[in-house]
Amino acid sequence: MQLEFFDVPSPCIGICQSDDKGQCSGCFRTRDERLNWIAFDSNERQKVIKRCQQRKKRKTKPTTVKVAEITVENKQASLLDPPSKLRIDNSSDIDFGDFEL
Repeated sequence: MQLEFFDVPSPCIGICQSDDKGQCSGCFRTRDERLNWIAFDSNERQKVIKRCQQRKKRKTKPTTVKVAEITVENKQASLLDPPSKLRIDNSSDIDFGDFEL
């Protein structure tokens, strides 16, 4: 553990609005992290700040995603798929006229 000469300041920037996940839109702390900030020691506060930085990177990361086109030829039928019509192939190269049982 590292000696701390200065108290770790709050990452609050004065934009105190929660998003749908309960994270602050300004500092990216969760509700519990905001409420317990005073009770945290310096080590816990530094961990909270690192988590906030990671959340900020994920949230501000561009959301453009490239999707590769995949062609599936032999797809196994699902139980949820509508039943397919069977096709009978009458064009056969094999002659069974001389076949006896």
